[in-house]
Parts: sequence; structure tokens; C-alpha cells
Amino acid sequence: MYWLDRRTDDTGQGRLTSYFGRDAEGAEVRGLLGAGRLTTLTGPGGVGKTRLAITVMRQTAPDYAGGAVFVGLAELRDPALLANLIADRLGLHDRPGETTLDTVLAHLRNQALLLVLDNCEHVVGACADVVEAILHTCPGVVVLATGRQSLDVPGERVLPIPPLPVPPEAGSHAPRDFASVQLFLDRARAVVPSLQFDEDTLDDVALLCRRLDGLPLAIELAAARLRALSPRQIADRLDRGLPVLTTGPRTAPERQHTLRATIDWSYRLCSPAEQAIWQQVSVFAGSFELAAAEFVCAGTDTPNVLDLIDGLLDKSVLLREDHGDVVRYRLLETLREYGHELLTESGELTETMRRHCQWYDRLTARAEAEWVSSAQDGWVTRLNHEHANLRAALDWALRQPGEAVSALRIATRLDEYWTLRGSLAEARTWLGRALATTPADHPDRPMGLAVCALHALWQFDVENAETLLTETDTLLRATSTEPAQTFVKHVRALGAMLQRDFESAATWSAATAASFRIQGDLRREFHPLFILGVSTSVLGDLDRAREVVRRMLSLTRAAGEAYYLSMAEYACSCVEALYGDATISMEASRSGLRADLRIGNRFGAAHHTEILAWVAARQGDHLRSAILFGVSARLWYLVGSSAEAAGSLAVPHFDHLNKARAALGDVRFDQARAAGEVLPDDTAMAYALGKTIAPADLGLPGESLTIREREIASLVGAGLSNRDIAAELVISVRTVETHVQNIMAKFGVSNRTRIATWITSGDSHRIDVAEGLGR
Repeated sequence: MYWLDRRTDDTGQGRLTSYFGRDAEGAEVRGLLGAGRLTTLTGPGGVGKTRLAITVMRQTAPDYAGGAVFVGLAELRDPALLANLIADRLGLHDRPGETTLDTVLAHLRNQALLLVLDNCEHVVGACADVVEAILHTCPGVVVLATGRQSLDVPGERVLPIPPLPVPPEAGSHAPRDFASVQLFLDRARAVVPSLQFDEDTLDDVALLCRRLDGLPLAIELAAARLRALSPRQIADRLDRGLPVLTTGPRTAPERQHTLRATIDWSYRLCSPAEQAIWQQVSVFAGSFELAAAEFVCAGTDTPNVLDLIDGLLDKSVLLREDHGDVVRYRLLETLREYGHELLTESGELTETMRRHCQWYDRLTARAEAEWVSSAQDGWVTRLNHEHANLRAALDWALRQPGEAVSALRIATRLDEYWTLRGSLAEARTWLGRALATTPADHPDRPMGLAVCALHALWQFDVENAETLLTETDTLLRATSTEPAQTFVKHVRALGAMLQRDFESAATWSAATAASFRIQGDLRREFHPLFILGVSTSVLGDLDRAREVVRRMLSLTRAAGEAYYLSMAEYACSCVEALYGDATISMEASRSGLRADLRIGNRFGAAHHTEILAWVAARQGDHLRSAILFGVSARLWYLVGSSAEAAGSLAVPHFDHLNKARAALGDVRFDQARAAGEVLPDDTAMAYALGKTIAPADLGLPGESLTIREREIASLVGAGLSNRDIAAELVISVRTVETHVQNIMAKFGVSNRTRIATWITSGDSHRIDVAEGLGR
């Protein structure tokens, strides 16, 4: 389930290695977090700020009702996208009519959580502005930041992080008592497990740690050399090299000179081919995969990039990240900056970034070609891992003369991916920038305009969408291309449906579905079929609607993908919920919801839980309906929309909601809906898929049965008819019927089968509340 439980461990650091010597600092950070709302850990690169922040975050997350959210900023190139990155880590989609920062602030306003912003130094101004806004607007949010300087925000508590303690040149303490030595020994065992350390060798390690000023990154780089050198040899080489290799700024603190010299030394000990790889992979934002490195590093002398990557892993220059069956690599930010500096000095930065952009141009083309297939799940995961690199490629292309067309191609592709991420505003921004610098007569321009209009419609920005479509029509009259013309009609069909003009929507979508079918574009045929099926059902032709939906279901199931399968199941569930069989609607919605969970489709999940709330209301299960309205309300909120905002959903939404409210009464309905809104993601989805939930987990007050009602409920559970129950209890059949009706009213259900099901489940002792809570 991609989008579930995305907090706390989303650090990008993988599983942390063993940790030494920060107990005192950790306790001090925890104390500062308890005393104030903004704490910044400062210090030179490689001193261990990130590791300390992550450790403290994991220790303190349970203290906050909303947990902890980690936002790593090393991958960020454009300060303007800081709020977007935070929104993404919070699981928020863009919202129509408001900035991303406003969306973040609105979400955090009533939250109590720890927000960790790591590596702020290169976007310190943007960080200061955002943090100040959060502190003023969101009283329950505590911020822990790391960087090489403070944010200079009122109320900030700054804690400089020192290097690890090192053994003195003379003293009574054993070297093993010092955290710097412990760190070196731990990393040494990882490199050479059989290595033994006697007293003399420990003295050499102590000397080495002093030479490295106790800087954790420098110690790890040195330990990686133990395959070829002894601690004494490493210390001797550093002793000779440090005085002359201080190539950092002369005004930098001595410890930064030390780290720079250590990195210089590590770089000089790499082979020329490894040095070239180090430089060239510095263009990646965040992590990268081997295939990308092989393409971007195509200018190196050797084609065997994998061996060179392996060599850099051995030397602790690169980190390995395991994502299921996929391995990715990452440079620590300090080492990335070093490689990027040398790449710039070599004059090869532009060409390397061009290959980087070309790779993501080709990658998105492949993803688009394979989107409607069983490979879709993998592409969703892969593109999410690559999002920072997509941003870097787009940004470079838009800043580089003559490359804007590459940005237009990348941003135009895979409109489904941007919708899935909830990054519609960001997609529109990239497209807007690309269109602004693309020649008016370029053949890719009409499709770019039309896709931008599609994103605008998903945000209910009808006016802007119409402006874009009008410009597209003008261009297509001069340079007509059939796929672009058909796509424009598709966008117009969606606009008509969202504005409840179902006749126009049916006309446009029928024409576009047929055109895409003739063109052999299966992917583009799906959405028009959806619009046609729903619109036709609203217009009263249920048989035609079912025929269209069956075709869409058949095609999507055969393709093995999930995105349009969810949409097809939604079309089926919507048509049946409104005009047909409620049971079929429920099965379709649950099937669609399972497809949503495969690819992290919150947008689809909001629609499916909405329909499930309608179905429950139709079936007389009003408490379940109210709870599901709460679940869907939270999902609508997270995706930046609402059933009320979508014109095609508003009327049936209120019809079914008011039906459940009337059956339960205002108080019980509001309690049940509120309980649904706060259910944890996994619990909410399990409930929507039909799993029963213990009353205590829902936190709702029950409405107890009388002694006689419990007695009759038990007999219903035993399978007795009303007449049999009357004979058993020596009361009239009419009295039994009245009691059964009262029981069902208290439980919020419309048939006695639900009572029998609960009794036979073995939880009859809780019947007084269980069904009344939506079981």
C-alpha cells in the first residue's frame, strides 16, 4: 500500500548503521524540543547532524499525536519547491485556488507533530520563511532543522554539534572509551571482519582519529581504506597530506579544512575512472539507479560502470539503498558537493547534465509506452523514486538555451502520474514554463497546451482550461494533428461532465473514444469510455451505460494495469449505485479500491469510498454509511478536493448523505462520520473493504439493547423465525416484529441477517454496541 503510513521512516537514509557517542547531544536535543518549537542543529558537513536528527526523531515520534515527518532537502534544487516537497512528505495533494504553502499550513494548523527539515543550508532563506510561517500558524508543530548555519528565525534554539571525542595524546583513558575510536572499529569490522586490534594498533587508531578531528564522515572514509592499508599507514598518509591539501576556503574553520583534506585524500586514492564516476553521478538529485548512472557516465573511459560503482561503495563514497528488488545509490551531500565542484571545474557539467536530461526524457517515454500494462505498478514506484531527478532535468532544460522542448516533452507525458501524485499545480507550473519558451509553431505545443488544460480541469479551473483549449484550437487549425485534436475533444468532454452538462459530455466522449480506437491508442480510449458510461447512465440509458463500462472493464483487466482499472470499476460502481444493483456496485468499488492500493491512488480511493458510503445508505446500513462518509471526507481532503466540488458527484453525494443522516439523527450521524475521519489509513481501508472493526477501535458510543431485545437478538442469531421466537418466549408475533424492528433501528441496518451474522461470530456479549457501530 504505497500511500499508507508514510511518516517517521521516510528519511531516504535507509536503515541506520550503528551509532556512537551522541547520548549527551541526543538528550540535549530532546530537552530543547520540549522547551521550544524550533531547534536547529548546526555544524560542518560530515559531523553527523543528519544521523543525530533521525535518531532523535525516532525516539521522540511517539510523543507527538501526529508522529514525526522527515523532509530531506538535499535533493531540492529550486527553493520555490520547498513547500511542494513538504506537502509530498505529508501526503498532501495540490488544492485548487491556493498555494502549496497555504495547503501545508492548513493541514498542520491543528496537528501535533515533529517536522524534521534536514540539510537546510542551500535553501536557508526559503526554509526560514516556511518555518516562520509554520511557527506562527501551527501551534502544535515542533521543528527540528539541520544545516551548516542557523535559520535566524525568532525563537530558534541553535545547538552546534561537535565532532566525536578523541583520545588525548597522553592520558589514562583507554582508546576504546572514545566514541571516535568505537566508530572506526565498528566500520573496520564491516570492511575487514577478521581484523584484530591489539594495544599498539589501538594507539594507531587513536592517532588517526585525532588527525581527523573526530569527524564521523572522515573517520568512515578512512576506515574504508583498511582493505589496503593499516591504521598506521592511513595516519601517516594523512599526516603528510593534511597540511597541503586544504583546498577549501581559507576562511573556513579548521575542521572544515580537515574534512576537505580527507575527502581530497579519498578522491586521490580512487582510480581515474572512479574519480570520473564520482564527479558525474553528482548531477543526480537524491538517489539514482545503475542504468541511469551507466547512461549519464557514458563519457568515462571504461564501459564497466557497475565495477566502478562497486569500488565507490567499498570506499564509502556511495551509499546503497535497497527498495525491494531494486537497488539504488546515493552520494552523501558533502561528497556530492565535492564531486559537483570538480565536475564544474572540469568544464563537463553542461554535457553531463545534458545526458542526465536525455536519460529522463527517454525514461518518461518508456514509462508512457508501458503505462497500460502489468508493468504499471513498477513504473509508479520507479517514477516516485525518480521525482527529484525529474525536477532536476526539467529545471536544467528550462534554464539551458535550446533545451526547453525537452522539458515540454517530459512534462507533457504521463498526465496520469502527476494526477496520481496529486502534483497537478506543479505539473501546470512546469508546462507553463516550458510553453512560455517553446516556439509557437513547434509541433509538440498543442499537446502540451491540452494536457495543461486537463490538469486545470482536475483542479476545477474551468476558465483557465478554456483559455488553453482555445489557443490549442487555433494552433491545430494551422498544423492539424489527429491525436492532438482528439485529445482536445476528450478534455472538453471531461469539462462538460464536471459541469453536469451530461449530453455534451456523452457526445464528445463517444466521438473521442471512437477516434482513439481507430488510432489504436488504447491508453487514451479509456477515459472517454468512463465519461461516456457515466454520462449515458445519468441520461437514462442504463443498458448502453453498462455496455460501455463492460468494454472498459474488459480492456483494462486484459491489460493488467491498475490506474484505469480503478476508473472502470468506479464507472461500474457509480452506475449501479445510482441506477442499478447495489451489491454489484459494492463489489466493483472494493475491487477498484484494491487497485488503488496497488499504486497508491488516493484520488481513486476517495471516489471508491464515496460510492461505498452511497451503497451502505441504499442498503439501509446507515452507520456504516456515515463512517464511510467520514473516511471519504478525509481522503477528499488529502487529495485537495471534495465530492461537493465535483459537479457530477454533488447531487448523489447529498442525497445519500441526507438519507443516512435522517435515519440516524444528527448526533449519531456526526459522531459516526467523525469516527471515520480519524481512522488510521490501514484500518480505514480494511473497513471499506468489508472487514469488521471492534467498537473500541471506532470510539463511538453504543446504544444498548434492552434485556428482552438481547434475548430476541440471540434467537434471531440461532436462526429462529419471528413465529418461532414468539412461541419460545410466549409472546405475540407482532411483539416480536416490533422488537426486531427496534433492534435493527439501533444497529442502523435494514435486515435481520446482519444480526444473525454477528451473533454467530461469537461476540454476542457485545451485541448491544457492535452492530450499532457500523459492523
